[in-house]
Amino acid sequence: MTAKVSARICLMALIAVSALAAPGLEGFARSRKVVEAPPPPLPPAKPVGLPTALLADAAAYEAYLARTTAISTGFTDGGSVASALRTAAAYEPTALIRGAVAYGAVAALEDPTFVADVRAAGNSPENRRIIVGYIVANPAYAFQFKNADVAAGLAKEALGGAALRLYAEGKAIKQSAYQVQHQSWSKTDVADRPGRLAAVEASANAPIQPAGDRVPVLEAAASGTQPQALPFVAQPAKPPYTPLLARSMQIAAIAALGEAGDDAYDRLVALTDDGATHTCLHMAKLNLYQCLAVAKPNYEDIFCMGQHVMMDTGACLAKNAGVEMPAPPPAPPPVVAPAPAKHRRSAHR
Repeated sequence: MTAKVSARICLMALIAVSALAAPGLEGFARSRKVVEAPPPPLPPAKPVGLPTALLADAAAYEAYLARTTAISTGFTDGGSVASALRTAAAYEPTALIRGAVAYGAVAALEDPTFVADVRAAGNSPENRRIIVGYIVANPAYAFQFKNADVAAGLAKEALGGAALRLYAEGKAIKQSAYQVQHQSWSKTDVADRPGRLAAVEASANAPIQPAGDRVPVLEAAASGTQPQALPFVAQPAKPPYTPLLARSMQIAAIAALGEAGDDAYDRLVALTDDGATHTCLHMAKLNLYQCLAVAKPNYEDIFCMGQHVMMDTGACLAKNAGVEMPAPPPAPPPVVAPAPAKHRRSAHR
């Protein structure tokens, strides 16, 4: 048998074996199920938090209130009054409101149930995008999440409690304007009255003094890594909610979704504007300038500071946070002059 014949026989045998095996292999292929690979997991939400710049605004607001409420009534000369006046007036209304809204948002983020419910709703990039759109379009959307009333109560107390303290300290400063008048220096005219007014106006239009050391503390509180030991017990806030409070909740909800990174600062700042609070603070400043324009002795500057910087500013923030102002003391009863005694007729005529 030649090699060519042997090769042909082997080839034919191979074809025969393949033909016998083919039906079994074909059946195996038909019976085999195709298992699809699972879809890739959705990207997780970014961490809870606020832009560093917005936290700096909140820290500056907090520090302004701390400095101003620390002003003592123990004035000793015109220089101490002028210095305190510049300190108290050193806020620009837009910046103060921005810091207040951010400060309220940090407080709202301290409720873990609210944060968890917001994040559960934003369980995909598409859902987070949609929810952010709803919140931006309507701040009331932030109140639909679980424990939103508790979170709003924290924000309300953080804003309103500090504002009431400012109001109370202003009332004490105003009262000291009357008490200090037994000291001769308080009755002397303010030195360089036009220069004093210009210095106060410049202070009032300058950026609020920063407080960088407080930024890490507020950052840890907003992210939930180190909640603050809040110096108050807040009650759940009930509707209707003021625009100032709603804006804090609006930003807190976006932060809970993880959509408030540093690149979102400008978009979030646009949400902090509150016309009612701005108008109120603007009027407080105008009243201050008018008061200082006519004030002459030092004790009148103390009165202007207590009333128009501290009391008026505190009232603006408290009322627009939805906090009730303390009731004024009852008016003293009217003094009734005693009736003139009637002359008795003499029994003896």
